[in-house]
Amino acid sequence: MARAMKVAIVDDEADMRQSISQWLALSGFDTETYASAEDALKVIGPDFQGVVVSDIKMPGMDGMAFLKRLMGQDSGLPVIMITGHGDVPMAVEAMRVGAFDFLEKPFNPDRMTELAKRATQARRMTLDNRALRKELSDGSTIIKKLIGTSPAMDRLREDILDLGQADSHVLIDGETGTGKTLVAHALHAVGPRASKKFVAISCAAWSEDQLAARLFGPGEGGTLPLVEEARGGTLCLEDVEALPNPLQARLLTFINDQGLPPETRIIAICNHHAPDTTLEQLLRPDLFYRLGAMTILLPPLRTRGEDILQLFTRLSEQFAEEYGCDAPQVTAQEAAQLLQAPWPGNVRQLVNIAERAVLQNRRGSGSIASLLMAENEASGPALTTEGKPLKDYVEAFERMLIDNTMRRHKGSIVAVMEELCLPRRTLNEKMAKYGLTRGDYV
Repeated sequence: MARAMKVAIVDDEADMRQSISQWLALSGFDTETYASAEDALKVIGPDFQGVVVSDIKMPGMDGMAFLKRLMGQDSGLPVIMITGHGDVPMAVEAMRVGAFDFLEKPFNPDRMTELAKRATQARRMTLDNRALRKELSDGSTIIKKLIGTSPAMDRLREDILDLGQADSHVLIDGETGTGKTLVAHALHAVGPRASKKFVAISCAAWSEDQLAARLFGPGEGGTLPLVEEARGGTLCLEDVEALPNPLQARLLTFINDQGLPPETRIIAICNHHAPDTTLEQLLRPDLFYRLGAMTILLPPLRTRGEDILQLFTRLSEQFAEEYGCDAPQVTAQEAAQLLQAPWPGNVRQLVNIAERAVLQNRRGSGSIASLLMAENEASGPALTTEGKPLKDYVEAFERMLIDNTMRRHKGSIVAVMEELCLPRRTLNEKMAKYGLTRGDYV
């Protein structure tokens, strides 16, 4: 769900504090007021869930000193400064220090609302990006994102933990939408370079000259080329199959010059090649064998069996929380359809289906089957999965049903027994059969 943003209003004049607060509250903002910068600093710290509106001229700590303190503890905090008539030079100085914007008294309330809206949007993006960076630096958190109990996913998690500790370069291959970039982040996060930089670039997103400059320099405006920025950490090359031949040669030279063990680890991701073409045919052989010293091949979703239902359930619950509605209840027929779908777009396609299923459910119309048919028609002909015995589909649906009910009732065995009309012994046997433990839901 979207993070609720606050607007902290700091002004020594009670009437001004109250008028700004009332106007922003009427515009839908959650406001809090402070009579001094000293009082505000007791509450506003790094990662404050909101933005600040502050007068410049205040007794004690004035607005400029307050702004500098705020910027010193969190340079990404939007601060809107209010200045008196004729204080434009001071406002310009505030912008130089780091203010988001300024308003000159007397100001238009609509202009205040507009600035507050822009500031809160910027703050939300900053905090979300920080949370993502923190998440991507936590190996255990990323591993948990690789949802699934299929043998293929168990092997993938083991490979990440093993290869993450190694120094050799890694090549990640697999169909579009299987999560290759997430695996690259995981390899970095679980290894000894986790505290160093992870720098990524798509080799398909730039012209040859642009890519050469970004990778090897000279960088524009004094910026470091990426091979220098990533030094000691990880350089991730997405769409490595698009790397032009001259740059393949330069990359090989960079790799050879590093010696062993390499100071900078390279993780190469292959995203597009024809079914009858191997990556070995698209890269120089010497570069291929350097990058492919260790390889990870991500499994396509259609081969992961029951993982499909686990992923769909988890994703639909997340979207339902975000949109403030109930997640769709999957019938046995829909579960079978999800398991049998070809999933040409893999997990990325499943994410789209789950979100649209939640939106449909909120409207009270549509079906998962219609979404799958529309997706498969849009993506063109694709191979379907091999047929499976009815028993496999029944067991997958049964596990999903018990798992969903246990999660909804937070591990209450009695509540699950009542909802599913199962005796305790039968429920215990089925949970043991499907590897479900009450402690995972409490």
